[in-house]
Amino acid sequence: MKRLLTIQDVSCVGQCSATVALPVVSACGVECAVLPSAVLSNHTGGFKSWSFCDLTPEMPKIEAEWRKNGVSFDAFYTGYVCANQIDPILSITSSAAKPGALKFVDPAMADDGRLYAGFGADFPRKMARLVRVADYALPNFTEAALLLGEKPVLAGYDEAYVEHVVKGVHALGAKNVVLTGVSFKPDELGSAVYDGREVVYDFNPRLKRQSHGTGDVFAACFAGAVMRGLSAAAAAALAADLVCAAIEATPDDHWYGVSFEAALPLVVQRLSEAKGT
Repeated sequence: MKRLLTIQDVSCVGQCSATVALPVVSACGVECAVLPSAVLSNHTGGFKSWSFCDLTPEMPKIEAEWRKNGVSFDAFYTGYVCANQIDPILSITSSAAKPGALKFVDPAMADDGRLYAGFGADFPRKMARLVRVADYALPNFTEAALLLGEKPVLAGYDEAYVEHVVKGVHALGAKNVVLTGVSFKPDELGSAVYDGREVVYDFNPRLKRQSHGTGDVFAACFAGAVMRGLSAAAAAALAADLVCAAIEATPDDHWYGVSFEAALPLVVQRLSEAKGT
């Protein structure tokens, strides 16, 4: 069994970040280790308040212990992190990497045309340092545009614009780009996967509900599926199906996330079928 390390925050309540990555990657049949970048009482979307504990000072200490114990990983998956954590992450993903280790980077910093609260205008430039070394970068439209130093275009675009965006992120250094939130029709939503040669699209029916944590569900499933041998295009399609199934399984009064747990059997079944096991 391959081992993946996810580096992102732990929101104790809220079905996002590491509390999504751990069960979803595990359901894919991949061992998931966790390096928390911070601990929050709950995520910041919709809750009235939250506590926050920055764990940046612990990162070098953890890396040192891993060096002593010979701990290494087949892959790394980074999500929501802060600017002062970029250097420690780059160090860990180098010192603790097995030969050929993959790096999945979800530049979780923005949505709906703007940066998340707490990030300065120069943060996309700093996040680009992680994207530069990524085997797979998974930005949404807003994040991709900000990485390129451009104003986000969220509607009224065509395939030429999508190709401009994915090729731009690829030019930053990412070997493969998975652009999420792509839509050419009002009733569909999907992704564009670019491997440096061609763009492959995948679409699902657009669901009315918008929920916290769906990007984390998508990224975690994508990483786990690639680790199990699926192509980037197939992994993106499976991840999107999981997100849709999770949204459909979520009760109306469950506002702080999606009930992805109920949809995990779909991932297990689909990966088993893909591997013939």
